[in-house]
Amino acid sequence: MFGVWYLLNIYYNIFNKQVLKAFPFPTTVTAFQLGCGTVIVSLMWALNFHPRPKIKRSQLSAILPLAIAHTMGNILTNVSLGRVAVSFTHTIKAMEPFFTVLLSFLFLAERPSFWVVLSLVPVVGGVALASFTEASFNWIGFSSAMASNLTNQSRNIFSKKFMVHKEALDNINLFSVITIISFILLVPTALVLEGTKLSPSYLQLAANQGLNVRELFTRLLLSGICFHSYQQVSYSILQVISPVTHAVGNSLKRVVVIVSSVIFFQTAVSPLNALGTAIALVGVFLYSRAKRIKPKLKAV
Repeated sequence: MFGVWYLLNIYYNIFNKQVLKAFPFPTTVTAFQLGCGTVIVSLMWALNFHPRPKIKRSQLSAILPLAIAHTMGNILTNVSLGRVAVSFTHTIKAMEPFFTVLLSFLFLAERPSFWVVLSLVPVVGGVALASFTEASFNWIGFSSAMASNLTNQSRNIFSKKFMVHKEALDNINLFSVITIISFILLVPTALVLEGTKLSPSYLQLAANQGLNVRELFTRLLLSGICFHSYQQVSYSILQVISPVTHAVGNSLKRVVVIVSSVIFFQTAVSPLNALGTAIALVGVFLYSRAKRIKPKLKAV
């Protein structure tokens, strides 16, 4: 399952980057990917691969903020992937633990341990070094990736609060419902912002970048399938292993994605840039290990 998770993630990033390079309209691309997820979820429930949930109005009101955060996070990630190298976007997204700790402290009153705080130092330092030495750096790509960290971790924090609710859904159904709501929210937004981008003239723009209409839609479809599938596999893995093991696996996944994207797209990487990325990823690994350290209880 880990191999499938990594492989789907690699192919998603490759197909997605190819699409965004030829068709640089992230809202439309994100809406299409969420639409693919909605179709997959509908088939999953229709074929009884997973029990269909019965959603109450009180649950919808609790899930809506998660869906909004999920929608924004995916749009911002695609904005970044369209502007900078895939490897750089994922290096920036290595700062997710920093936002997790910050938001957990602000909204859940969870105080991080000393070791957790210490592990964040190489994460922040490594991302800073990689940013200063990144050949594809631009502020839109950098800022949107940082903003996606904030929105994605906000979604995770809200999910954590929702999951302790007595009417909480299981992980797979929660993600499925969030996907459907996100798609419904994003379609009118995409039509307003980029509704004219599927015209022949803009599709010709994609053809000029090396993808004809058939190739563009094929890669768009494959990116949507891989996008939803790798997240479903991730949730399935989380149901059978501990969260700490899952976090370590997620750290390794980012390494695999960065290395594979550098090789596939032949991205120029300077020694200092590679060092910064390596330091940040080591920090993410240390963070996942630091989460295992339990504070010692004081004797009463």
